[in-house]
Amino acid sequence: MKVMPSIAWRYLFAHKGAHFINIISRITIFGISIGSAALILVLSVFNGFEELIANMINTFNPDLKVLPATGKYFEPDSATLDHILGLNGIAFVSQTIEETAYFEYEEHPSTGVMKGVDVHYQSVTGIDSALLEGKFHLEEDDRMFAILGSGMARLLSVDVLNVFNQLTVYMANRKQQPAGMQPFRQRSLYPVAIFGVQQDIDNEYVLVPLSFAQDLLSRPGAASALEIKVDAGVNITQVKESLKSFLGASFEVLDRYEQDEEFMKLMNIEKWMAFAIACLMILLIAFNLVGCLWMIVLDKKQDIAILKAMGGTSVFIKNIFIRLGAYFSLIGLGGGIVLAATLYLMQKQFGIISIPQGFVVDAYPIEMRMTDLLIVAFTVLTIGLLASMPAAIRASHLSASIRENG
Repeated sequence: MKVMPSIAWRYLFAHKGAHFINIISRITIFGISIGSAALILVLSVFNGFEELIANMINTFNPDLKVLPATGKYFEPDSATLDHILGLNGIAFVSQTIEETAYFEYEEHPSTGVMKGVDVHYQSVTGIDSALLEGKFHLEEDDRMFAILGSGMARLLSVDVLNVFNQLTVYMANRKQQPAGMQPFRQRSLYPVAIFGVQQDIDNEYVLVPLSFAQDLLSRPGAASALEIKVDAGVNITQVKESLKSFLGASFEVLDRYEQDEEFMKLMNIEKWMAFAIACLMILLIAFNLVGCLWMIVLDKKQDIAILKAMGGTSVFIKNIFIRLGAYFSLIGLGGGIVLAATLYLMQKQFGIISIPQGFVVDAYPIEMRMTDLLIVAFTVLTIGLLASMPAAIRASHLSASIRENG
């Protein structure tokens, strides 16, 4: 039936009896537009930070990571490595080994994580793009080199241009030793580069040659993980399932999200908490919508009486004002999407809102997603429809007598 939406549409745009009702109607639509734009932009900014940090971490983390299901170390044999490399979609495999260690450089001490990597690590990760000083270099003749996170380099006061001073690495000797033996094993190497990925990683990690770490740990041939690079365009999930099928229950295969699952979950929690707080603004605006519709009901009492006299039911009257509330919400939502899209493009192109110096980017990162637009649309329309109910119910209960309503 087209009568009901046409009446609601007429009530939306037709001149109201009192001029201030027209003003409040415009304010209501403007408020919904601002609220909708705020919801979209809040989600978009969090999307931008999530993508930025994920890209930063992904320069350090591989596409897939194989870990032992129990214990900390395992000894991969050449047959296993060859089979993994032969699987469809796998480009490179790197062996790595990690352990907490104590570092000292020119009497500047600090604890951190020693990560032994092989020559394939450079191909598996994007570590080259994360280098701030120096170049990725592990061994040359009988000299071994270290690549430090920027935080570790700062704590140790490392100068990679100083080719004479060495970085000493201490590892607790966990095997029972005779009396008088040193409780620590120690080895030295030359720092040649500094990388910057993400603060937690930069403040902990020092990359060293795999053989250096294995020797310091007294675990020749051991690894704590296999880090894998997948060919571009290949479905990572399929490669992951192939690896799990081959390796069996003795190993875990983690994709990039699972490698930083706790961090990504925390980012999502913060995102939706911010969304919930922004929704409170929409709820406050909804009270304005309630008042606006209520005044329209009072302004249109005679029209409602005429409609009832012509046979319009209470449900019919109620649906007119519910539809009217939906129209307010839709127009406000459309205006909000246009406003958010405009600000989004301006931020993308010109960085109109900048970040203080010292951060990795100059302007707030932002990324608009269709799923977020749908969520915002559902939220705004739901709140708008709920806000329409009080006025709609009131309208449906008005008397059909023109004299009583006059």
